Amino acid sequence: MHSWPIPQVPTLNLESPIPLNLYDTADQRIKPVAIPDDPNAEVGMYVCGITPYDSTHLGHAATYLAFDLVYRQLLDNGHKVHYVQNITDVDDPLFERAERDGVDWRELGTSQIDLFRSDMETLKVLPPQHYIGAMEAIEEVIEMVQTLLDNGAAYVVDDPEYPDIYASIRATSHFGYESNYSRQEMEEFFAERGGDPTRPGKKDPLDALLWRAHRKGEPSWEAPFGAGRPGWHIECSAIANNRLGTPFAIQGGGSDLIFPHHEFSAAHAEAAEAQPRMAQHYVHTGMIALDGVKMSKSLGNLVFVHKLTEAGHEPSAIRLGAFAGHYRKPRNWSDEVLATAEKRLASWRGALEHAQREETITMVQELRKHLANDLDTPAALAAVDSWATTQTGEGTKEAADLARTAIDALLGVQL
Repeated sequence: MHSWPIPQVPTLNLESPIPLNLYDTADQRIKPVAIPDDPNAEVGMYVCGITPYDSTHLGHAATYLAFDLVYRQLLDNGHKVHYVQNITDVDDPLFERAERDGVDWRELGTSQIDLFRSDMETLKVLPPQHYIGAMEAIEEVIEMVQTLLDNGAAYVVDDPEYPDIYASIRATSHFGYESNYSRQEMEEFFAERGGDPTRPGKKDPLDALLWRAHRKGEPSWEAPFGAGRPGWHIECSAIANNRLGTPFAIQGGGSDLIFPHHEFSAAHAEAAEAQPRMAQHYVHTGMIALDGVKMSKSLGNLVFVHKLTEAGHEPSAIRLGAFAGHYRKPRNWSDEVLATAEKRLASWRGALEHAQREETITMVQELRKHLANDLDTPAALAAVDSWATTQTGEGTKEAADLARTAIDALLGVQL
């Protein structure tokens, strides 16, 4: 599946790269991103994609904007990045929405994927080199499920009608390391986030579905262990492992994916590949609230990216609004947040004609330093604000070009 056009990212050509440090959910600390010793090697990054049953809302966008910053900091440091993202284009929520709306689930999925691509292009988000739908990866999933069956990490439930296949939480010796959740927390989130703890025949209520045996009216694919379709977690395990290898540098997504999705994605890959860790960094973004209330489809309080741009709001202002809070923390979106971002954008643009060389060089280094420190965007934006408010008199074209280039390269914001 194709992604979206690559936006032009200017090159700063500055000396003294500032290594990127990010918070790792598994180790519960900020630490350097693992960079290959070979300067020609790529830094692998896998970010979980959408289930395409609704339009791209700001919660989605904020996550992909955060990992766009990660990508940009790695590029600024001279690294090559191998970015992979999936699309869960076979899943119950998609079927349910299509049935509710009286449309074919494939048509619904295609329309929402197209809208997502359009929103990402509008926001100047760097695309993945591999944008892979679950349906494209069926053979890869089947191969990994077979591996897990063969090595004893998976089992078939005793159900002649629906012989579903599950992965055992005992397949790896350190299950739970990624989330650091207690058993009670795991059970709570598993039940809330697509798990099936009461499924008869499972060895443990937390065991996760790998392969759902064919049910009437559902799509299915033939496999040596019976026709069916992939579970949610194995999809990402197979797609990531086959394109990045295990371990790779960064596994990312929203904080609601910490458990069960990322825990099981890691466990499946680790059990299949006999590796202690799927990713060296597990990075998660905080949830977005609208006017103080968590943004969710069930509440109907979503802010859609394409609606904002249709109303005349610039993509650069939307980016600045999303960056006003730290990516790991719960953040609020409101008309006031957007208005503040638009004023900030105007202030920065106004400062260009007054930009002084030394002050601008200092600002750019401050911007890079704050972003390298776990994407500290509030501090980064404040550094540019300080620069903008202190530039007076007649500026130089050299300084204005440097400011414009740096803010575009590092923040994806166009002045």
